[in-house]
Amino acid sequence: MLSQMRANAKYIWYFVVAAFIVGFLLYQTSGLSGRTRNTATTTVFKVNGQEVGLTQWLNATQHREQEAQQRAGRGLTLDEQKELEQQTYDEMVSDMLLQQEYQKRGIGVSDDEVREMAQTSPPPAFLQAPELQTDGKFDPEKYQRYLSSPMAKQSGLLLQLEALYRDQIPKEKLFEQVASEVYITDAQLWSLWRDGHDSAQISYVSWHPDEVADSSVHVSDEAIHEYFEAHKKQLARKGRASVSVLVLPRIITAADTAATRAHLLALREQIEKGAKFDDVAKQESQDTASAVQGGLLGTVTRGRFVPQFDSAAFALKPGELSQPVLSPYGFHLIRVDSKKGDSITVRHILLRIQQSDSAAARTNRMADSLDKIAGHAEVAGQFDKAVKTFGLPVVRLHVNEDEPLVWNGRAVPSVGTWAFSGAQVGESSELFDADDAYYLARLDSLTPGLDPNSRGAEAAAKSQIRTILARRAAIESLRPKAQAFATAAVATSLEAQAKTAGVSVIKSPSFNRTGFVPDVGRMNEVVGAAFSLPLNAVSGPIATEDAMYVIRVDKRTETSRTVWEAQKTQQRQALMQQQREQAIQMYLANLRDAAKIVDNRKEVEAAGRQQSST
Repeated sequence: MLSQMRANAKYIWYFVVAAFIVGFLLYQTSGLSGRTRNTATTTVFKVNGQEVGLTQWLNATQHREQEAQQRAGRGLTLDEQKELEQQTYDEMVSDMLLQQEYQKRGIGVSDDEVREMAQTSPPPAFLQAPELQTDGKFDPEKYQRYLSSPMAKQSGLLLQLEALYRDQIPKEKLFEQVASEVYITDAQLWSLWRDGHDSAQISYVSWHPDEVADSSVHVSDEAIHEYFEAHKKQLARKGRASVSVLVLPRIITAADTAATRAHLLALREQIEKGAKFDDVAKQESQDTASAVQGGLLGTVTRGRFVPQFDSAAFALKPGELSQPVLSPYGFHLIRVDSKKGDSITVRHILLRIQQSDSAAARTNRMADSLDKIAGHAEVAGQFDKAVKTFGLPVVRLHVNEDEPLVWNGRAVPSVGTWAFSGAQVGESSELFDADDAYYLARLDSLTPGLDPNSRGAEAAAKSQIRTILARRAAIESLRPKAQAFATAAVATSLEAQAKTAGVSVIKSPSFNRTGFVPDVGRMNEVVGAAFSLPLNAVSGPIATEDAMYVIRVDKRTETSRTVWEAQKTQQRQALMQQQREQAIQMYLANLRDAAKIVDNRKEVEAAGRQQSST
C-alpha cells in the first residue's frame, strides 16, 4: 500500500500536461486568435446563479481525460470522452448544489471532527491493506501508528485524508437531517408484507383497443394541450439517428496469436537469464499504466482481475514466473513479488494480440485510401464511392442520443457521439480506429430529441400524445360492450356468457399485489380489484392502460400474521435502511429539479466546431 501511495506522485505530471493543454485551448478559445466567440470567461453552465467558466470547465474535463487515458493506455473514443464529460458535469452540479445547501442550513465541519473521523473511520482501502492487518483482520493500532508516522505526513496522506473528511462530514450531516424522520410503523410493515405474500387468482375476459375503428375516436386539441402540460417530464425523449457504417476489419489469424505468445516466451527467457522484470515491463508491456511502474499492479485480493489472470496469479509462488496466460486483453507474463494471507503483490507484462506487421501495413494502407475518399466527406456519394471501391461490408444501424452504437453485441466506438455532435445528414465521419476494425460512418437521418420546455415542444409531441389519448378513448369506448357482458354474466356465469358472446375466458396464474400478471400487467386496476372484490363474484368493466376487463376472483390466500411477526424486526431494519437511502436520493433529485440550471455546453461546443472549420 505504501509503495502505491508513493507511486501517486506520477499524477503530478498528469496535472502539468493537463495544464499545458488547458492553456493552449484557452488561447485558442479566448478570442486572441480572432476565430471564435468563446472567451476564457465564457459561462459553460450556471447553478442557481453560480457560474462555471470555460477555464474551470476545461481544467476539470482535461484532468479527467488525462487520468482515463493513462489508465487505458490509449486515446479515448468520442463515446468515452462524452461519458467522462457528462460525469464531470453531473458531479460538479451536485457538488455546487450541496455546497449551497450546506450554506443555507449552516452545516460546517471543525478540525476536531476531521481528526476524530480520520482516527475512527479509515477509508475502505485501508481496511483491506495487508500492512494494516493482524491475523487477516484490520488492526486499528497499526492504523493509528501509521497515521502518527513521518511517512504519513511526507507522503501527503494526512492532507488527502483531511480533504476527504472535509467533504464527507458535511454530506453525512445533511443526509442525517434528510433521513432522520424516516420510520416505518407496524401497520406499514404489515401492509408491505401482505403486498408481497397475499395471493390471488382470477378468470377474465378482455377487450383491446385494436378492435375499435380509428375513425370512431376523436381527440381534441384541448385534450392534447392538457395532457402535455400534465406530463411534460414523461414526454422528454432523446434524439435518434440512422447511420450507415463501413467496416474495415483487422483480421487476427492463428499465426498472429502464435507470434504474440512466442514473443512473450522470449521475454520470459530473457528474465530467467537475468534481465530485470521491471525493465522488461517498462520496455515491452502494452499495459502502459502499469508499465511505467515496472508492471506493478499492486497488492490485491482474489477477484480483482479477470478469472484467467486471477487463477494463474494466485497459483504462483513469490518470485515465480508464469507461463503465458491468455485473457480477453491478450497474453500476460505474471510474477508475484510477495504473498501475505489472502493478498498478493503482483506484476505483469501484457502483449496484445495484433495483426502481423505486414497484415497491419496492408490494412493501414487501405484505411488511408478509405479516409481520403470518404473521411469527413460532406457529400453522401463519397461514402458510396468508397463502398464500391473497396467492396467492404456496410451495416445500417440506429443509435439513440447519449448511447453508444452497438453492432453484433459490441460497441462501435465514437460513431454514436459523432452523429449527435453537429454532423449533417449525408455527411461522413472521420475514420475511427478500434482494436478490431476501422469504422467509417455516414449520417442517413437524424430525429432530434424532445425537450418539453423548449419552444415548439408541444407541436413536436402532438402526434405522440394523440396516439396515447386515442388509445385511452378506444378502450373507454369498449365500456358499454363490457358492461352488457358483465350484466349477462352475473345472471348466468362468466364461462356461459363468454360462449354466447364468442370470446375466451382466460385463467391467470397465482399473483401478488406487486408482481407482473401476463396479459394484465403490474399494479394496475385489475390487480387491485383482485384483492378487493368478493370471491366468485363477476366484476363490472375495469379499464387499464391496455384493455377493458371483466374479471372473477377464483381464489385468494392471505399470509400468516404469525410468520410476519417472527421476522418483523429484520424487515423493519432492512426497509428503514432502504427508505433512508430512497429519501436521500429523492432529496437530491428534488434539489436538482428545483434548481435553476442553465447548461450552455452545446452552444460552447458548437462555437468550438465553428472555430475549427474556419
